[in-house]
Amino acid sequence: MIELAFSILASDFAHLADEIAAAERGGGTIVHVDVMDGHFVPNITFGPPVVKAIRPITKLPLDCHLMIENPDDYIQAFAEAGADMICVHQEVCRHLHRTLQLIEQHGVKPAVVINPATPVETLIEVLPMLHHVLVMSVNPGFGGQKFLPLALDKIAHLAELREEMGLNFRIEVDGGVAHDTVARVVEAGADMLVAGSAIFSSGDLARTEGNAREFLALARAAAVAQD
Repeated sequence: MIELAFSILASDFAHLADEIAAAERGGGTIVHVDVMDGHFVPNITFGPPVVKAIRPITKLPLDCHLMIENPDDYIQAFAEAGADMICVHQEVCRHLHRTLQLIEQHGVKPAVVINPATPVETLIEVLPMLHHVLVMSVNPGFGGQKFLPLALDKIAHLAELREEMGLNFRIEVDGGVAHDTVARVVEAGADMLVAGSAIFSSGDLARTEGNAREFLALARAAAVAQD
C-alpha cells in the first residue's frame, strides 16, 4: 500500500491544523514530524510539545523522525506526547538494538533512518524488529533539497532483503520526493513517501489538497505499472 507521509516542516505553522486537514483531504495518511536539535543536523525544529499539540487535531498516525543526538533521552517524552512511530538514526545510536527495544517498551512502532552515506548492511541484524526503514534521499537538516538518486539502489536493496528474509517492514523515503521523482522511488520499492515542499503551498489549502491528490495518483500509477 502506497502512503503519503506529509512533512509538516513545509507547512504554514500559523495554521497548522488547517494545513494538516488539507493534506489529509488530499489523501495523506501519515503526519511526518521532522525533529531537529541543531547538533546532529544544522537546524532546530519541533519537540514533544508540538507533537502533543498536534495529537488532538488529527486521527492520523504521527511519524516522529528524530534527527537528534541522544535519542534515548527523549523517547519517553515523544511517546507520551502521542507519537505512533519513532524513527532514530543509525548514525547516533551506539546501542541500536537497545534503543529500538526502548521504543517498543513505550508502545510505539520502531523505525531506523539511514543517511545517504550509511550502508543498508548496518541494519540487517535489526530488520526483524522494525516497522519501517527510512532512507534519506538528501542529507538531513533542511527541507526543499534536491533528490539524490543514489537512494534508489538502497531502496531496492532493502526491498530485496525484505523478500529474502521473509519480513514485512515498510520502506520509507524522505528528501526531494516530489511529483517528478516519486515514480522512480515507488519503482525502486518504497511504500511510505515523505513529501513536504511538494505538498504544502504557502497557506493555499486548496492547492495543498490538490498537490497531495496529484502526488498520490502518480505514486499509485507507478505501483500499478509494476504489477
